Amino acid sequence: MIKEFFIGTEISPAYYGELLDFIYRYYLIPGEFTDIRKEALKIAFRALRNDGVIYGELIGGGDFKLILDYPRNLEEWAHSIYADIFTSIQVFEDVLRQHTIYFAWVEGEDIIPEKPPTRRGMASRGIFGSSMLLVYVLFFGVNIILFVILGFYAVIAILLMQLGIILLSDRIYARMGEWVLTKDNPSVHIVQFQLPEDEFRFFIKTMGEDAVVRIKREIYDASLANKRPPTCDDARSVLERHGFRCNPLYERSRTVNLYRIVERAASAFGIPVPKVVLANTMIANAAATGPGPGRGLVLVTTGLVVQLTDDEILAVIGHEMGHLVGRDPIILFSIVSAEFILRLTVLLPVVIISPILYIIVAMGVIFFVAKFFEARADLLSAMTLGKPEVLARALRKIGYQKLALEKRGSQRITGWTAWDPHPPIYFRINRLENLRDYRNIKSPLLQSAGDVIRGLKEAILNMFS
Repeated sequence: MIKEFFIGTEISPAYYGELLDFIYRYYLIPGEFTDIRKEALKIAFRALRNDGVIYGELIGGGDFKLILDYPRNLEEWAHSIYADIFTSIQVFEDVLRQHTIYFAWVEGEDIIPEKPPTRRGMASRGIFGSSMLLVYVLFFGVNIILFVILGFYAVIAILLMQLGIILLSDRIYARMGEWVLTKDNPSVHIVQFQLPEDEFRFFIKTMGEDAVVRIKREIYDASLANKRPPTCDDARSVLERHGFRCNPLYERSRTVNLYRIVERAASAFGIPVPKVVLANTMIANAAATGPGPGRGLVLVTTGLVVQLTDDEILAVIGHEMGHLVGRDPIILFSIVSAEFILRLTVLLPVVIISPILYIIVAMGVIFFVAKFFEARADLLSAMTLGKPEVLARALRKIGYQKLALEKRGSQRITGWTAWDPHPPIYFRINRLENLRDYRNIKSPLLQSAGDVIRGLKEAILNMFS
């Protein structure tokens, strides 16, 4: 059988050949491949085993195209080759981002510099985070202080404070972003210069960090101020005025109608369009919150817009809409509040005997239950938008580092037991790629809870097998 895979990339044309060389040197040559032939923007190879042969061809371009020809009994191996090449592309792109200059605008809004990704681990750990569960956990410390001050009345104060947080969660999250997108102002404009590393360092050293904001303003005045999207030509002419010469092959521009994408997802889910906020950071992430679908908010980063295609962004927003229609913020608030009340009543003797052990166990249970809702959000995105494989692809792009770690059995168990509301990423991807008859699922939450429990059991059995 012959199968074609298309892998969208964010790299400019100058790097197509270098990416193919990267895969050739670091994946194909050290691996189980023979008859490797590279010419121009194409690599042909063969993978041989006793039970059959896989013929492959990788073609460079805006979307890299992988063609695999294999017998049906080698389908699992063929998919593994695809996954490895996909990961190789993400590794190359991640290195390239370290010397890429990004310019992002929203029409009519202030020019705001990009926030540095000071915690790169958040890109994989916080994939498509949506609840305010971590905020609630911080209240363990606040609880102690309030009890010292208010005594028994602290119970009422704490519950009211937590309720206030959930009711104002859309406003809290809105402060994390720089720009608001609306129906009249719907698009994110991005121009990026993927410079050679030595040129990038020269640029920063010569012009300084503040120069980026000035350059963005000049590009804005030459384009969006005149009611047209910015182009690479606009950016190039501005940079050249500052004494920096640019090769057009290193440039890439893109305009994403982010509001329209969110609007499409909201329409598919049958809910009002939530407020759309954009945070200008290259950490790729998205989140949704709000007391209900009628007052929801979706927060998206420029990193997510840069790294994903429009279809992948839509699938991610579908995940976030799953949280809104499921009223997950309210449900998780109820779970945390119930634990708080039980801690002060029925479970108080246990807490007194071993408070630290209790907190570890209680938080472990809460975060494990939260995984049911994250898994349901994945399922609702697939059921409503009908493209589970697209959400799986988005997860592969954003979480490739974590996915590589989870190949080790010990890391898989850690992913299940960690204080993280998300199931391990390998589980989410495998589940999405193997969904069948998902439109006929009657109870997405019960289905997701069962899948999560089975996933944990399989991870435990595999670790000891």
